[in-house]
Amino acid sequence: MLIEFLYYGLLVGLAIALLFAAFTDLRRRQIDNWLNAGIALAAPVFWWSSGLSIWPGVAMQLGVAVAAFALFAGLFAAKMMGGGDVKLLTALALWIEPTWFLRLLVVMALAGGVLTIVMGGWHIIRRHKNRIAIPYGVAIAIGGLWVLGAQYLPRFNSSSGLG
Repeated sequence: MLIEFLYYGLLVGLAIALLFAAFTDLRRRQIDNWLNAGIALAAPVFWWSSGLSIWPGVAMQLGVAVAAFALFAGLFAAKMMGGGDVKLLTALALWIEPTWFLRLLVVMALAGGVLTIVMGGWHIIRRHKNRIAIPYGVAIAIGGLWVLGAQYLPRFNSSSGLG
């Protein structure tokens, strides 16, 4: 019971952290290092509370996080992504199962496309001449929250009397 409480408490904490990351990225185009570090440092507690085995479970999470960092650091070097976005995605890769992490990336890309269109339209309406800055932390948070809801929340079944 206590481990289950810890498991869901950590998921709620991650959801709050994602909302905070989206808010700060929208407001000041920055995702704080302390937030990304907190998400990453809480991952081992989440692994333990979810019963993830060292091999292949934790090893797979670490491998996906390293691969995500390498890919997104390349996009950062090409000036296609912010550093906070890279760190947030890497920290999330420590939490999210690999197949669900790929789904997170798809939802993030779709949300990012919509966000870019909306921000681009706003940029044109306001007749700004400078380069548009997309707060991609919002799209990352949408993808992360979608995965949390779709994969990690408890399901109500017919035997519970609620379904």
